[in-house]
Formats: sequence, structure tokens, C-alpha cells
Amino acid sequence: MQETPDHYLYDPRDPCPTVGGPSFLPGFQIAANAGPRDQRVSEARPDILVYTSEPLTRPLEVTGPLKMVLYAATSASDTDFVARLCDVYPDGRSFILVEGILRARYRESNTNPSLVEPGRVYKYEINLVATSNLFRAGHRVRVDITSSSFPRFDRNPNTGNPFGQDGPDDLRPAMQTIFHTEQYPSHIVLPVVPR
Repeated sequence: MQETPDHYLYDPRDPCPTVGGPSFLPGFQIAANAGPRDQRVSEARPDILVYTSEPLTRPLEVTGPLKMVLYAATSASDTDFVARLCDVYPDGRSFILVEGILRARYRESNTNPSLVEPGRVYKYEINLVATSNLFRAGHRVRVDITSSSFPRFDRNPNTGNPFGQDGPDDLRPAMQTIFHTEQYPSHIVLPVVPR
């Protein structure tokens, strides 16, 4: 089956905000934005792709380590990819369970970074750490793909420059392309517990 790739424009001047999740961000209300928060406002942004299953006909337990395998291309020489797993309730609320990020230059090694060739498809394995969640019958499994979760993760300026060199005038938008074909099978690995 040949599916058309999906695209979005990531602009570091307007990064997708952190909404809930395992964050304890400082501010007026400490931890007011932590934990299971509804993602619908973020999911309505043009710089996020949303993939949702059909309603489950029976409960699905997911317990253990998670990973997102993403086949993607970017117009930049470095960028970030963020994946989120959400539990979507029958009324449409979309609660974040886990979130992970991978900076493209670290796709192969954390100690030997290498920039990407703009337009080339690469395989990215995004560590989503772990979860334990029972998706109830009638709920849906959702995966969100974007390129920022700010301020939890610092935004990528998309320049490929060493960290700390870019100023506000250096930030560059990047066109992101996500593939989901037989040749480039983007997918999430869920540790399903048989019931």
C-alpha cells in the first residue's frame, strides 16, 4: 500500500507548547501544567500530526517500555522530532501518557553527532521511556508527531550550528515530512499485556 507522506512546518519562533506530561516547570503555579492534561488545543495546531485508532472494542493494557520508530525527512540540517502517546476518551478528550524527543543529529549516537542531509529520509527511534495504562473499550489510541515541546525541551533553531551560537535572528523554519509506507513503515512499539 502506497500512502502519501504527511507534512508540517516547524517554526522555532512559534514552538508547540508543553501541555502536561512528566514536567515540573517553574512559574507562578508550580506543576500546574504537569500530569495528564488534555492535548486537544495543541493537536489543533498546524505543526502537529495526529494519528488516531478506531475506538477499541475491548480493553487494551499497555505496560512497559515504549518507542516510536519514525521515518522522516526535513528541509533543515538539524531538527527535532517529538512523539506523544495519548489516551482518547469517548468524549474526545486526549490525555497525554508519555512524550519523547530526538534531536536529528543524535539519531545514531549521543556522543558522535552528525547533521542530516536535507530532504533525505532517515530512521529515528524516539525513546518514550515507559507507561502502564489501560485503554478502556470505546477509547482510542493516539500518536502525536511534532517538532517541539517548549519549554520542557529547548527548541531547535534548525541551523545545525553548535549549541549556544544561534540568536533570535538565526531561527529557521523547517518543513518536516513523515512517511508511513511499506518501504518507510513509521510505527509505535507498544508493550501490550494479554488479558
